[in-house]
Amino acid sequence: MCFDLDSAPPIPVVAGAAISHDDEVLQATDGNEFAAFVAMPDEAVRTGVVIYPDVRGLYRFYEELALRFAERDIAAVAFDYFGRTAGTEKRDDEFEYMPHVGQTTDNGVQADARACVAHLRSRGVEKIFSVGFCFGGRASWIAAASGHGLAGSIGFYGSPTRRRGGPSAVERAYEIAAPILALQAGDDANITAENNAAFEQALERHGVEHEVVTYDGAPHSFFDRKQAEFADVSDDAWRRTLAFVEAHA
Repeated sequence: MCFDLDSAPPIPVVAGAAISHDDEVLQATDGNEFAAFVAMPDEAVRTGVVIYPDVRGLYRFYEELALRFAERDIAAVAFDYFGRTAGTEKRDDEFEYMPHVGQTTDNGVQADARACVAHLRSRGVEKIFSVGFCFGGRASWIAAASGHGLAGSIGFYGSPTRRRGGPSAVERAYEIAAPILALQAGDDANITAENNAAFEQALERHGVEHEVVTYDGAPHSFFDRKQAEFADVSDDAWRRTLAFVEAHA
């Protein structure tokens, strides 16, 4: 798991923001039903994000993150990866997620994400971005190569070279059809500077607009209110996320 059970997004709440939120069950075109959390500003908006969680799937960290986006007039859907193997019910903190992670495929994850994109479009959202963390960081970049019609894809400490249920993001760089923002941890034991350089080189080779940012000394999963010593890094990453969305919306 990337975050502790009591972790929270390091983003201030916008006091007085008018938003609505719901637990939903969405359906992919292959018939799979999966849990999602939808947060919408009360006023109509044209920009939205699909949130790809870490390996644990949908839980409260990402529900709170969806709320923080919606407070800033960005519609948000955070979705779960395990509808095919674990159903759609809420899960407690003892959920054993890793056996389900091993059964995911890029095709399944992106089929569910496509349903999230369709849900946002049905509610009037025109420009849609993916944003993901760890497992979801990689999956967010794969989303840009999966025909969703995204305006951009953001990944926090995702592995660009790992194959998990499909080819790596580096291997699929030739298919990427949206600008990429990568927010990487410099002190990440499993994602090296060489991995990040390979991603940047692949994106350059295939003419993909991109920015790869590495925060020196920051650990994997730095984007966490509990990681107080990396608050400045989290602030910068959030600022870059919002600026990227604004620039490409």
